[in-house]
Amino acid sequence: MLSENLRTKLAMLPDSPGCYLMKHQGEIIYVGKAVNLKNRVRSYFHTKEHTPKVAAMVAQVDDFDILLCNTNLEALALECNLIKLHKPHYNILLKDDKHYPYVRIDRREPFPRVTIARRMQKDGAQYFGPYIGATAVRDALEVVRRVFPIRTCDKKLPLKAPARPCVNYEIGRCKAPCAHLCSQEEYAQIIDGVVSFLNGNSKEICDRLNQEMWAAAKKMDYELAAQKRDALRDVEGLMERQRAIQTNDAQQDVLALAQDGLDAMAQVLIIRGGRMIGGDSFALPGEGNEPPQSVLTEFALRYYADRLPAREILTMPVEEPEVIAQLLRERRGGAVDVLTPQRGEKRALVLLAERNAADALEKRNAQRMIRQERTVGACQALAEAIGMQGYPKRIEGFDISNTQGVLSVASMVVFIDGEPAYREYRHYRIKTVEGANDFASMNEVLGRRFARTLREDPAERWVMPDLVLIDGGPEQLRFAREAMLSMGINVPMFGLAKRLEEIYLPNQEEPVVLDHHTPALHLIQRIRDEAHRFAITYHRSLRGKASVHSSLEDIPGVGSARRRALLAHFGSIKKMREADQDELCTVKGMNKTAAAAVYAALHPVIPEDTETEE
Repeated sequence: MLSENLRTKLAMLPDSPGCYLMKHQGEIIYVGKAVNLKNRVRSYFHTKEHTPKVAAMVAQVDDFDILLCNTNLEALALECNLIKLHKPHYNILLKDDKHYPYVRIDRREPFPRVTIARRMQKDGAQYFGPYIGATAVRDALEVVRRVFPIRTCDKKLPLKAPARPCVNYEIGRCKAPCAHLCSQEEYAQIIDGVVSFLNGNSKEICDRLNQEMWAAAKKMDYELAAQKRDALRDVEGLMERQRAIQTNDAQQDVLALAQDGLDAMAQVLIIRGGRMIGGDSFALPGEGNEPPQSVLTEFALRYYADRLPAREILTMPVEEPEVIAQLLRERRGGAVDVLTPQRGEKRALVLLAERNAADALEKRNAQRMIRQERTVGACQALAEAIGMQGYPKRIEGFDISNTQGVLSVASMVVFIDGEPAYREYRHYRIKTVEGANDFASMNEVLGRRFARTLREDPAERWVMPDLVLIDGGPEQLRFAREAMLSMGINVPMFGLAKRLEEIYLPNQEEPVVLDHHTPALHLIQRIRDEAHRFAITYHRSLRGKASVHSSLEDIPGVGSARRRALLAHFGSIKKMREADQDELCTVKGMNKTAAAAVYAALHPVIPEDTETEE
């Protein structure tokens, strides 16, 4: 049943292009664009046949706003900006935060540099890429700097007075415009060659290097010939690492989509200079049952929101390709064609991208199944093995750690749905037990833990676990269970003995032995090991503090303020021991008497008649 507010707004919708913002309790949950807002927005509420995603969204809408535009292109651009700003739940949001690197050249500078940029900006510079990974762009730049003598310094050129050329000039890697040894015209020709090379025109460079190499060899300038040979080898090596798929110098992005009824996977192949230089896949959760044209259209708009499009976009069918192309032309600052090829080499590229998308989706689903088996599936198998009704969503593991009864501590780790919940971890100092009594220590810790569950204040009350793991055998389990039952709480609990990895249950003499290859055993081993690690880490930190206490706190005339100042200044006892009395005296709050006392305590004198081992 539509509210009065929704009915009024639907009746007043205009016949105009624009964007609509669907809301739930004031929060924007979806942004869309339409050629005709009246027809598009009304269809959400007057049509019952929706995909599951749209139906779920419409069920939550209690209000909407609209923004009118003059053209469909304006609406498309506005939609991109609104989604990027509000990140609505029901829009496709690319989860990755990768920004592929570009090579940047600003031709407006008198002597342009060739640099790496993580983001393409509208700053008047030329961008080449994107390169898939930092290694690829560094390789390309290294080749460029070997072949073309371009400057790498950050000096603001031209300088009023010539500077002394750096070592790059001496080895032939720079023309030294800083020393006025290269004119702007000569340097511009070098940059033209760089631009041509980055656009994929390597043949001309290879031919030139080959000619220069042989010319140098004929003149018996073998050092120069070797430099040209190495540069030629670098260029050819870079080209060989890129698999050739076409004979022309195309700059293309290939987009495709795979769906499985639940999720979708978008695939992008990047082709520069007629060679595939990389590709990437993007998971689109919940988009597996949506119209593929709509999903791919929205993905393309999100993908190019902060990326430079290629000259040609090859894709499976999308909505309004001409409008998308017009938007991308503005972003690229040049021509962009969005094509859906039906045959030939370009069609083969789209099919290749589609196969890659299907393969990536299949692998993602397989990984999810493995993860499910090792987490929730392992919890379910464990529940069945120990006779629980329903699987344990929250499992807590406990362990005790001490050194011959000194500084006894305990740890509590929490696994939710088979995965560690690190924010729920807790550690304890044992308060009521003297010496190395792990049984009594476990009793104390479990009593303190379940006391938290019984607190009256909801803000301080802890969630009840579904299952408790005790690191130890029947005796440790008995003491832990007594502490729990004394609080009036009865939660399933078991002990894990280390020797044979046996599971001990309350009131059951024979242990449960799981197959060593089952995910259930791997899960409880992981919980046990994590509890042990967390306890040991805490115990070591306390031992470290105790060591500091033994070294500083018994020194006459050195109180807490001076101890803090010494540790803040030197950082460790070792650094403090390496300092002399004058350095100790410079610390805030110290004087000569206190410095002498600290130095004497850290450098005890060994009597001459005392025997020591070498």
